Amino acid sequence: MNKLSAHKPHVAQSMRTVIGWREWVDLPELSLGPIKAKVDTGARTSCLHAFELEPFEREGQPCIRFKVHPLQKDDSLVVQCEAPILDQRAVTDSGGHTEQRYVICTRLRIGSWDQPVEMTLTGRDNMRFRMLIGRTTMKAGGFVVNPSLSYRMGRKRSRKRKRKTP
Repeated sequence: MNKLSAHKPHVAQSMRTVIGWREWVDLPELSLGPIKAKVDTGARTSCLHAFELEPFEREGQPCIRFKVHPLQKDDSLVVQCEAPILDQRAVTDSGGHTEQRYVICTRLRIGSWDQPVEMTLTGRDNMRFRMLIGRTTMKAGGFVVNPSLSYRMGRKRSRKRKRKTP
């Protein structure tokens, strides 16, 4: 038996779920509604677009308050979120730039898969996608990526938008 045949994959092949290079996801604890996310095999940790980050303490626990533009190419909808701070880490982006980011743990729903995941917070206004799904999440979900597919786990569900009254 050679080394390759002795290697046992973390998730059995029959249990793997194929996802596309982009998927609609939900972050129910943050009440953001559906968000279009890019599945990024180059990113270790999942990442969410966030701005106006404001650390604070609640009952002795460090937390973070932040705002999100959940819709791609649309800054008119702003959602304010709060979450406990799990960690702060130096993260290097694909351009080689390193920045200190807050890390939170929040539930992520992709299709019927629903689990808590670690997610970093950073400004992504100039990026096409407001969220990236990283390798750690892919591994936890037993996901494999087919780059020729999109929205394999389902289309966007309707988003309830508050209408401004005149």
